[in-house]
Amino acid sequence: MSTRIICIPVTDDGQVDHSWGKASTVAIATVDNGTIQSWRTEAVNWDVSHDEGTPGSHHARVARFVQDNAITTVIAAHIGEPMRNMLTKLGVDVQQDAAGGALAAVAAA
Repeated sequence: MSTRIICIPVTDDGQVDHSWGKASTVAIATVDNGTIQSWRTEAVNWDVSHDEGTPGSHHARVARFVQDNAITTVIAAHIGEPMRNMLTKLGVDVQQDAAGGALAAVAAA
């Protein structure tokens, strides 16, 4: 295995948030050989920006975040097909149907 940068939408109490594209906060974890090396949360406010401007501008904002943070894997409960396609084109591994604690979901990935 190698080092992966995993991003997951999180709630204030550390659970997997419902939707990737409408996340308020995400966690970014560095995982090396199956062990979480670092964990940080970042307010992205996609829940607000999702409905501002066009869908294309929202996807561009998310793509920029993914690229700027060298994200290799996105884990979420739900990701819409257009967003999933965009992430896949960026070379991101997309995993859906996550639930429960975000830290546990990343550790299980």
